[in-house]
Formats: sequence, C-alpha cells, structure tokens
Amino acid sequence: MKKVLVTGAAGQLGQCFQKIASEYPNFEFIFKTSAALDVTQEAAIRSFFQQEKIAICINCAAYTNVEQAETEVEKAFEINATAAGKLAKVCAENAAILVHFSTDYVFDGTARKPYAETDAVHPINQYGASKLEGEKQIQQQLEAHYIIRTSWLYSQFGHNFFNTIRRKASEGNELHITTAQKGTPTNANDLASFVLKILTLEKAHFGVYHFSNEGEATWYDFAREIVEISQFQTTANPSGFYQTKAKRPEYSVLSKEKIAETFGLEIPHWRESLRGLIAKI
Repeated sequence: MKKVLVTGAAGQLGQCFQKIASEYPNFEFIFKTSAALDVTQEAAIRSFFQQEKIAICINCAAYTNVEQAETEVEKAFEINATAAGKLAKVCAENAAILVHFSTDYVFDGTARKPYAETDAVHPINQYGASKLEGEKQIQQQLEAHYIIRTSWLYSQFGHNFFNTIRRKASEGNELHITTAQKGTPTNANDLASFVLKILTLEKAHFGVYHFSNEGEATWYDFAREIVEISQFQTTANPSGFYQTKAKRPEYSVLSKEKIAETFGLEIPHWRESLRGLIAKI
C-alpha cells in the first residue's frame, strides 16, 4: 500500500482530499496541516519522508492571498516557490512522486482563446510570479511530478468566493460583482477526484497540466449562478469597477485538451458542477 502525504491539509483543497480518501483503499493517506508539517523546513520534511516511507506527496500547502502577496512578496515566494523546490528535492531523494498545484495567474490575460500548457507565461502579479517560480524549481529538481494549473478554486470548505457570496446573499445583501475578468470557476472536489484517479493509473504521465471545469465565466456570472441555484432572495448586479493592489489577467481560461488526450477523463461544466455541490450542502 502506497503512503500518500497531503500537505496543507486544513485548506479547502486538502479538505476535499480528506473527504474522498476512503474511496481509495490502496492508498494510506497521511494528512498534515501546515502547522503540523511546515513545508518551508527542509530537514523536517526529509525526516518525515524517511520515517514514513512516503511514495506520493500531494502538496496543498500554498500562499493564496493574491492581494497580500503584493506586499508580502518574500513570504509568498518562500511558500509557493522555495518550499516547492525543497519538497521536490526530498521527493527525488526518496523516489517519490510530487503533485503540485499552480495557477492560471502565470499568464498575463492577453489571449482570447484558452491557454494551453505550451503557451508563453508572463505573470502580472506577485502571486502568479511566485507560483511560476515554484513550477521552475520543481522541474529542475524532480522528473516524477505533476504540476497542475487550476483556476478560481471553490468548495464548501474554507474561505473562497463561493462561500463569501452564499454568506452575503443569505444575509440579504445586494451584490455588485465585477465583469472585468473572464476565467473558469473550478470545484476543488472535482480537482481532488481527478488527481487521485490519475495516481491510480498503471502508467504515469508526468508533466504540466491544466485542470479547471469546462466553460468560461466572469465573476459576476459565477455569483449570479450561485444566487439563482441557491434560491436566495437577493440580486447579483454586474459592475465594471474592480480596484485592487494586484493586477489580474483579464482572460485566463485554461485549455483542457492535453488532459483529455492523455487521460480520457470527462470534466463537468462549471455550472453543472456548481449545481451538484449546492444540492449536497
């Protein structure tokens, strides 16, 4: 039985992995919060890998506050880049596989068709830059890796756009949501399921992949759908105003062609996945 370490287990993606772990009896999961296992501490990681004989590491530990990353640049890079490199190095020493998550924000948003894995990267904020540096450090240290770029992650867990909109709408607040960005909302439960499915395959297909739900939307489209499906008695209104410290890519839809060709797995449309999640909570 392969031992699978999931770092950053208290975050929304980590909790999604915990939710479905029992469906994969061939894996022995070890879930570690960032407090219990700090991915920035190489010696602690190395000791844990050797002690537990880790075969796969799913790295859900990340600095995800896009706004704060503009002022906490060093911290963002330490967690998203330097720590990713340390994990890759330890995985290489222990012949372990690393699954790492990156972002649509490695792109500048000037494209008008979905970004492929081979398209030129050019982050326009510090968060995107830190995640791109993490990708590079992993690629330099370890061949046995899956780097999965995803976008607009949400779930029933933690702090995210989905939970914020549901909370505000349930309180009767009128919502004004930007139309200035176009991307794809991605259900973190779908991402977790995808990762565990590819890890059960007999043949590994390591590399960089894009995973999001199908379709595209603005943040306003996403908010309106959340309100309507949840049947909240409030309205979501479009707004062009969007003042932030960090620049955001105007268009960051990810192409799933490579995933479809490599793994043959169907990915649900974002509206369908959203509807399914709301029905369960």
